Amino acid sequence: MSSIKILGIDLGKSCFHLIGRDSHDQIIFHKKLSRPKLLEHLAQLEPCIVAFEACGGAHWLGRICQSHGHDVRLIPPQYVKPFVKGNKNDFIDAQAIIEAALRPDMRTVPVKPVESQSQAVIHRLREGFVAERTACMSRIGAILLEFGLSLPKGHSTMKRLYSWLANQKVKLCPAIIEELQVIHDHYLYLNERVAKQDVKVTRHVNLDSRFQLLKTVPGIGVITASQTVIEMGNASQFKNGREASAWLGLVPRQFSTGGKSKLLGISKRGNKRLRCLFVHCARSVLSRLDKYQGKLYDWLRKLRLTKSFNTVCIALANKLVRIAYAVLSKHEPYLAQEV
Repeated sequence: MSSIKILGIDLGKSCFHLIGRDSHDQIIFHKKLSRPKLLEHLAQLEPCIVAFEACGGAHWLGRICQSHGHDVRLIPPQYVKPFVKGNKNDFIDAQAIIEAALRPDMRTVPVKPVESQSQAVIHRLREGFVAERTACMSRIGAILLEFGLSLPKGHSTMKRLYSWLANQKVKLCPAIIEELQVIHDHYLYLNERVAKQDVKVTRHVNLDSRFQLLKTVPGIGVITASQTVIEMGNASQFKNGREASAWLGLVPRQFSTGGKSKLLGISKRGNKRLRCLFVHCARSVLSRLDKYQGKLYDWLRKLRLTKSFNTVCIALANKLVRIAYAVLSKHEPYLAQEV
């Protein structure tokens, strides 16, 4: 076991396929292990490179490997696929992971600490509650439309649903009112759950100076600041701000050949949740552009004269990501007058 240079692991739900290579690139370990046996094996193994795909359970396993002194390399699955030889099976996947991990220019994913993953769970649950709440609102509107009532959009009318119904000329039968009561109670319950998740996020944001620094960036609020720190940490994995914005998919997709450069729309790569939040941040700034002064806002007003709203929105989202990178990497607040 002490001669293993790199160990490639194909992750599974209950079983894991391992291939180990020595310093001469010869396969000296080839085994299928259960989860308890894998943990036991990693604890007995001499420190080496341990590589696997950045998928479900990868960060948990990465932290365990690091605790035993291993050099962990999490590789995005799309970068492993080109190294798969022949037909696909779990051991061939493990070999492909090793090949990808040994490339000198291979991009890897940093292992997230347990605090970041815990905070990410709060965000995922909040997103789920918001999606359920939106579905409830749509369902109530669809039910009322079947009986000749068009419910106005927004939470204000939904919260006072029964007073709104009382002022309508169309009267509903008791059976429909009873069913509306059931789904409206569920809507109110989801409102409470979303509010509780917001309190958890805000409490966590108030405990870390990085969140407060990010909130100095125009448009960035509690949710975006929290999500940015969860996904980017101190932004040490990026060389510069452009690399951070490219990671989020806010730069043009390139299709160049023969010395001819061809730039398409934004690539939409990376974390779609964080990209969506930054686009919303940009929209919030553009919606009240006339209220602000400074070089950034002068640039936006000038750009708005020649470009569409959505184009300017993406350009601003790109810039906000770069500013967020600078704030996190330098650990300094954003100074609007200097940009």
